[in-house]
Amino acid sequence: MNLLQEKVKEDGVVIDEKILKVDGFLNHQIDADLMWEIGQTFYQQFKDEEITKILTIEASGIAPAIMVAKRFGVPCLFAKKAKPSTLTQGAYSTDIHSFTKNKTSHVMISEEFLNANDRVLIIDDFLANGDASLGLNELVQQANATTVGVGIVIEKAFQAGRQKLNEAGLKVSSLCEVASLAGNKVTLVGEA
Repeated sequence: MNLLQEKVKEDGVVIDEKILKVDGFLNHQIDADLMWEIGQTFYQQFKDEEITKILTIEASGIAPAIMVAKRFGVPCLFAKKAKPSTLTQGAYSTDIHSFTKNKTSHVMISEEFLNANDRVLIIDDFLANGDASLGLNELVQQANATTVGVGIVIEKAFQAGRQKLNEAGLKVSSLCEVASLAGNKVTLVGEA
């Protein structure tokens, strides 16, 4: 996805050799046109999978996930990091560690919104160590639903996330693969 790759190269800020800040278009301020293109691209990649739900985790995954859900014409479900007072029925829950925040959150989704008939596409903003996607997949498994794939906006290909997801049997599609953040420079996979 050329537009996304250009944004990452031009507007991404390397914090250190493992952290890339994309607050200007993905994580804090949202580029709606870019999110729409992301939704279109993931739709093209997964359109034959009979998807019934898009699943993400709050908060940074919500913007791209909503656009993917809009394109598929299905609900967007997100795992909450705090139990709301309105969650009065059962919930599926697990612990997910955030690489960027170096914090583990207990996340949950209401049993009301995910069941064994669902075919789920997981969408997330980043793939680093794979913990978020694996945790979301665990929620899908608790519901006896099916994860048909994982769509990642930006993958840090120099970390172990993809390998972990592949070992778990998950189909992964990344729109932008970062090979390195060395020297405060974003180098994409395929660049010299």
